[in-house]
Amino acid sequence: MQIDQFLMAPGGSPVSQGDAGAPLALVDLDRWPEGLAIDRMTAAPLIGFGNSDHPQAGMLDAMVEPPITADMLIRGISRAPHAAAVLVQLLRSIGTLSDEAAFTAESLAYGLLQGSAEHVHWLASRAPAELSPPGRVIVERVGAHLHITLDRPWARNAIDRETRDRLVEAFTVASLDPDVQSIMLRSVGPIFSIGGDLEEFGTTRDPAVAHLIRSQTLPARALAPRAGILDVHVQGGCVGAGLEIAAFASRLTAARTAWFQLPELAMGLIPGAGGCVSVPRRIGRQRAALMILSGRRINAATALRWGLIDAIEDQPAADEGGANQIGG
Repeated sequence: MQIDQFLMAPGGSPVSQGDAGAPLALVDLDRWPEGLAIDRMTAAPLIGFGNSDHPQAGMLDAMVEPPITADMLIRGISRAPHAAAVLVQLLRSIGTLSDEAAFTAESLAYGLLQGSAEHVHWLASRAPAELSPPGRVIVERVGAHLHITLDRPWARNAIDRETRDRLVEAFTVASLDPDVQSIMLRSVGPIFSIGGDLEEFGTTRDPAVAHLIRSQTLPARALAPRAGILDVHVQGGCVGAGLEIAAFASRLTAARTAWFQLPELAMGLIPGAGGCVSVPRRIGRQRAALMILSGRRINAATALRWGLIDAIEDQPAADEGGANQIGG
């Protein structure tokens, strides 16, 4: 696609697509007058490039920054323009909300998209998923420390209902017990977590019912009161819901070969496991939008530079088995 096709002229809308149906608008901050406000009335994503120190840069939804290019953003947004518009409107408004209000806003936006044509098309076009055994979560209390281990390596630690519910139980224990001084979250196998289990996408067809389920079973809600004592180490892929939960940690470390991705937009969705709250808090609204709108992976070095992780450390993956196993 041609960048010029979506370029916004100072004081106007995209040059060659001035109608409200344009999926995005690009703003060249090297040419934009410093004293001219950028109109954010459009629902479509506003993507800037050029001078990141421009006085109007903060009005944009994202600033092009390596390794994400403008072409990557254009392709990602154009595949799911409605989901992209919902995402940026949510991120524009969610930053000042309390945790509880922010989780609710994210869930409502996610539920809206569950009923969208973009998501329905993705559900219809995806390959049939292979059923795999349910997840296991190992929880061990060692003095004042709670060790939680995702133990579903055969499914790349995909977070299914069983895993989700066990995480809620473990985080609730930490929230209710003031004697718990630290929570350590690890996983078994070469992949920290590939995200939500795709086998379960679309199984709850009523978006209102799905929202009510998330309101009661979202791990992030149970974790939020004690997120300040959460320590997470990731290896391999840290994707979707896995990253959304990990990003709440007060300390998040990663192996040198780790990589991070938020791929939901390609499904006609947005992050729905708290990621619209946790990821912007770590890397800011604009970089969070870069990851979500492009759907591209970033490596550990970029994650460290952006602040998504706190350090690169090579630690062994957790061992299988353990005390006080929950589930599976």
